[in-house]
Amino acid sequence: MSAPDLAGLTALVTGGASGIGLATARLLAARGARVACLDLEPDGLPDPLTGIRADVADDAGVREAVAEAARVLGGIDILVNNAGIGAQGTIEDNADDEWHRVFDVNVLGMVRVTRAALPHLRRSDSAAIVNTCSIAATAGLPDRVLYSATKGAVLALTRATAADLVHCGIRVNCVNPGTADTPWIGRLLDRAADPAAERAALNARQPMGRLVSADEVATAIAYLASPLSGSTTGIDLPVDGGMQGLRIRPRT
Repeated sequence: MSAPDLAGLTALVTGGASGIGLATARLLAARGARVACLDLEPDGLPDPLTGIRADVADDAGVREAVAEAARVLGGIDILVNNAGIGAQGTIEDNADDEWHRVFDVNVLGMVRVTRAALPHLRRSDSAAIVNTCSIAATAGLPDRVLYSATKGAVLALTRATAADLVHCGIRVNCVNPGTADTPWIGRLLDRAADPAAERAALNARQPMGRLVSADEVATAIAYLASPLSGSTTGIDLPVDGGMQGLRIRPRT
């Protein structure tokens, strides 16, 4: 039996204490990697994951947390930039302060963590960065202007960073999940006037007729992080139940 594809590698996952981040951290560990999770609330992570408290909006804190992760893990081969926050509304609905806040986490958060991790990634023979983007970067979704703008920036950031780092042997890709069944979506549904109707509408929006699971997104991230995808860089991989690519007829 061959060794797991990530055996001997180390991985850092931001937003790794819940949702897509936790599913990804668990899967990377199951495939042989040593994994540290940066999160605002990292307590209670299952073994063998290592939790490190960090706010991606705080540059000094990020640098300290990444250095601690590299010390604990013995280096960083894989970086998964997953930490992010949501936002609702049209272009008229959010004040400037909210625009700055969401961009600070969703875009600059990835910049800060990547910047801090690069010295460690440059020493790796299997370096990979995977950013969690969104279907919102490539499809116009109603009432998601601010969130979509940040994810459009993440998509451009991914491609440009891939171009800058390709000659360093560092691959950079992103995943574009559709609406995923995560705690954030659960809280969003809880605030809806009719949670059941809202969930049905989200399910119907994706051609497969259901929300994407966190484990499905994690599997895509693990593929892009693995040395087995060593010729893949600068791409965005949809995990959206066909939402971006399919144009199907409504069921009658």
